[in-house]
Amino acid sequence: MQSISMTIAPSRVTFAKNIGFRQELNRRVEAYFTAHNISKRDNPEMYLKTATIGAWVIASWLFTLFGPPVMWMKVLGCVSLGLAIAGVGFSVGHDANHGGYSNSKKINQIIGFSYDLIGLSSYLWRFRHNFLHHTYTNILGHDVEIHGDGLIRMSPSMEHKWYHKYQHLFIWLIYPLIPFYWTFGDVQIILFKRKYHDHIVPKPSAFELTALLGLKAIWLGGFIGIPITLGYTPLQAIGGFVITYLTYGFWICVIFMLAHVMENAEFIQPEPGVNAINDEWAILQVKTTVDFAPNNWFLNWYLGGLNYQVVHHLFPHVCHIHYPKIAPILAEVCQEFGVKYNVCDTFGEALLCNYRWLKKMGQTPEYLPNASEPII
Repeated sequence: MQSISMTIAPSRVTFAKNIGFRQELNRRVEAYFTAHNISKRDNPEMYLKTATIGAWVIASWLFTLFGPPVMWMKVLGCVSLGLAIAGVGFSVGHDANHGGYSNSKKINQIIGFSYDLIGLSSYLWRFRHNFLHHTYTNILGHDVEIHGDGLIRMSPSMEHKWYHKYQHLFIWLIYPLIPFYWTFGDVQIILFKRKYHDHIVPKPSAFELTALLGLKAIWLGGFIGIPITLGYTPLQAIGGFVITYLTYGFWICVIFMLAHVMENAEFIQPEPGVNAINDEWAILQVKTTVDFAPNNWFLNWYLGGLNYQVVHHLFPHVCHIHYPKIAPILAEVCQEFGVKYNVCDTFGEALLCNYRWLKKMGQTPEYLPNASEPII
């Protein structure tokens, strides 16, 4: 876990004693890297990928600003820019903020600021995602990423509202709006609210706070300020910004939902009173997470290993370019320990899995605040 995980809520969940699953998996993965003399981080392939995605972002931005003054081409440039920014989120900033990009903490921090340059707080993301989500995956009340602020019912332990009946339909309209919520919600949470559920957000240092606000200003300047300076009207600049981030939001949310909000993933609540999970932590990660489209070469490149979410949850500090090689090792260990390794063979199958689960959660009104067994 990241060092930020030192801040622990009073209601901390405990996990069952290790039964050897994680130990054996780690042993075999270490043996793989040793046998092939491969570094887990600081890989030339990852540097090339970073340069490629960075060039995509810059080229799309320049084309949108300085390309032919034709409206449909400007819109196309904004869409391309949104997809490129999603690539930064999937492949570059994600690894860096997990410490999986480089062996150097300083390089990870510098590359991790790419999140701030696309509108996210890397500081808050490390707490919300690395600590709360990766530690308490699919545990309602701890994993903020399945809470949905009550708008979407993702877990059977969440209270059912009348509008959840339609969530499998309207959620596709919510996805594009999420980046705008994240962008300004980050500042509100860090400066004022300072907590997620019972988990207190660590107070940022002066440097971290300066980086948050300073990079937020640079981000807005690059996407709105510079276009206005170049002669675009405020309405045109804001319109381009909105198209870009609607595109980014849609794809980033769809992909992250396919990792855990699935009919073949489990949603396990701690035993009442003792607040404990009857599983080794590593086994919980396998049960609550789903891989998808492992043989799709484009998604393997573009999604930064997010289609290998089970592998990622077990090895977040390993660069994602290694995940396709680790996955077969994980499958072997899961088979030996009798743990089901959930994989959707295609992207389409994963979308259907997610759709069916959201529909079921919307049409199954039972409220199960103390569910101790997964409901599939």
